[in-house]
Amino acid sequence: MSTDPFRFFSLQVVRVRRVGSSLVRVSFAGDDLQHFFSDGFDQSLSLFIPPPGQVEPRVPFELGDGWWQGWRELPDDVRAVMRSYTLRALRRDPDEIDIDFVLHTPAGPASEWASRASAGDRVVLLGPAVADNRAIRFRPPADTDLVVLWGDETALPAVSSILESLPAGLRVRAWIEAHDSGNVHELASPADAEVTWLHAGRSLDAFRAARLPDAEHPYVWIAGESGSVKALRRHFVGERGIDRRRVTFVGYWRLGMTEEELRAAE
Repeated sequence: MSTDPFRFFSLQVVRVRRVGSSLVRVSFAGDDLQHFFSDGFDQSLSLFIPPPGQVEPRVPFELGDGWWQGWRELPDDVRAVMRSYTLRALRRDPDEIDIDFVLHTPAGPASEWASRASAGDRVVLLGPAVADNRAIRFRPPADTDLVVLWGDETALPAVSSILESLPAGLRVRAWIEAHDSGNVHELASPADAEVTWLHAGRSLDAFRAARLPDAEHPYVWIAGESGSVKALRRHFVGERGIDRRRVTFVGYWRLGMTEEELRAAE
């Protein structure tokens, strides 16, 4: 049995449905998913889709550890488009996963692909073969008595999964920033959760005005646009005095940059 925590999965689309005015949920299946394992609620994945004019995504995973360099060297009109996403759901019998896509105008490659996706479309996924892996970031310490969540629409799948997973009685305060009011919907949780939807760009002011419940051991998870994430982390650590070791922050994208540019900058 392989000990590599990540591997490639060859998958195909089985269903597509709208879950918001600009949110599309795509369900994928494939024999490879029997080797897909994740115990996380914000499991990060790399999705490869074919470029315009291609039917299958070209990813040279036969090169083993050299796949990345081989992929970079493929011609632009042949190389599969890679984008990062968060797992929304994993199901067994049959094995399926869901990934939610935010549709943009103007559309990027992944948004364009998702808007036209249909059953049978082929993709390649780089995802977890080990249930506990480093691409899981939501890890509240055992003594956590308050969970604070913030995300924009790109983090909505993770926020939704986290809320569904938390135990009854745990106090949770969640804020979600929406660019499109048609994506606002009720989020279920067995926890003592309050969810607030915000207009885009108003999160920092909203947090400064918010009164959080008293807590001895709060844990904060913030994910979405990199600039907003960094500003909110400074707020929680610098202005609220929360231990930086109890603040998890993840930049999913950066305003004005493509994912390729963001990866190069990092």
